[in-house]
Amino acid sequence: MEIDYNNIGFKCGLECHQQLEGRKLFCSCPVLNSDKEADIHVERRLKSVAGETGEKDAAAEFEMSKNKKFLYESSSEDTCLVEYDEEPPHEINREALETTMKIALLLNAKIVDEMQVMRKTVIDGSNVSGFQRTALVAMDGFIETSMGKVHIPTICLEEEAAQKLEEKEDYVKYKLDRLGIPLIEIATSADIKSPEHAKEAAGHIGMILRSVEGVKRGLGTIRQDVNISIEKGARTEVKGFQDLRSIPKVIEYEIKRQLEAIKHGKKLEREVRKAEQDFTTSFLRPLPGAARLYPETDVIPARVSSEMIESLRKELPSLLADKIADFEKKFWLSKEMAKEVVDSDIFTELADKLKNVGPSFIAHALINVPKELKRRYELDASMLAKKDFEEVLGCLDKGKITKEAVIEIFADVIRGGKIDLKKYAAVAEDDIEGEIKKIVDSKPGLNISAYMGLVMTKYRGKIEGKKVMEILKKIMN
Repeated sequence: MEIDYNNIGFKCGLECHQQLEGRKLFCSCPVLNSDKEADIHVERRLKSVAGETGEKDAAAEFEMSKNKKFLYESSSEDTCLVEYDEEPPHEINREALETTMKIALLLNAKIVDEMQVMRKTVIDGSNVSGFQRTALVAMDGFIETSMGKVHIPTICLEEEAAQKLEEKEDYVKYKLDRLGIPLIEIATSADIKSPEHAKEAAGHIGMILRSVEGVKRGLGTIRQDVNISIEKGARTEVKGFQDLRSIPKVIEYEIKRQLEAIKHGKKLEREVRKAEQDFTTSFLRPLPGAARLYPETDVIPARVSSEMIESLRKELPSLLADKIADFEKKFWLSKEMAKEVVDSDIFTELADKLKNVGPSFIAHALINVPKELKRRYELDASMLAKKDFEEVLGCLDKGKITKEAVIEIFADVIRGGKIDLKKYAAVAEDDIEGEIKKIVDSKPGLNISAYMGLVMTKYRGKIEGKKVMEILKKIMN
């Protein structure tokens, strides 16, 4: 079914969540996914309370109705009493606050002059206290996209939730090393016009986040939620996106689900749904509202002066998109390859030093060769150190080996830890031409590709394929 998003009253906005490096937001514990064995175990039950409006939040009431107990565990080496809600939160992490303000400035937002920490009722067990602490940092930002401006009304700094380990009928178990990690929440207006536009906007915000130091990298450190509604439907928040490519597919499924329900006269309720791996969505809970917010009285508001904002503005980094464009131009790389190596210190260092190798092959060696080692030989390229790349590509720069030898030498290093250049010493051109002619004469009637395969098998890593092809064309013509 083809969907005309202009005619169904389609409205869509994003919430992007990004973890930060350093220490936790309200204590000095590290921000890591600990592999230490748990030596602390706590059991709790939570209940909903009235927010600042005097009402109880519908989502909190729904979670409390499940009547589950919550089990928490952690290592005493990377958590403290703050995570267990047995000690008041410390002063808000100023480094995390400054990182958030830099991101806000890159998003063209206006930073507030005083940041009041609020409590947001969450009683699914993911916060031991029964609430999540959050502070409004900036307002009224925007990004430019191919379909016009997407406005960003709020940018908040909040604490990350605990990691769920297990859920049964009567309890949920959580691990607390993740609880309290600084988390930026960037919320857009409903300016997004289509599923693909949502993907573009999320990608642009992600690019800005990766442009700033102090932002965590890797799987699970960034995620997107999508808010969707259509005419005669109901606002739905879909949570759990980590792969940008899945955003359009899940939005399309959710719109089709709502259209089908409307067609059959069903009443849709405002709710939170989960993005599943097959691009469908499943019900989680009713959509929360303003009733869950109330002030945090244990944390002093953080004041921000205009002088501090201007100082941070002077420290703003170049956007990653601009760095990628510079890499494309400076090193004659494709856009995709420039994206891969833009954050690599070793690439820039080798490209400046190894003029005979060329930036394109250096990028290929750093990005594609490790993948090829895994695919062809089932070898783990993470065992290669910086010095290995420097040594092997340095030998290539001096003409001691061929490009074809690079992957074979890396494979040898992973297997045995030694580089044997004698094994892959380049064959002199005069010698190889005679050898190639012998191979052609011994097997007449083959095509040029077949001869190429025979030669490269015999002289694997000792001669460049380009040179072999030149000699074959010369002999066969």
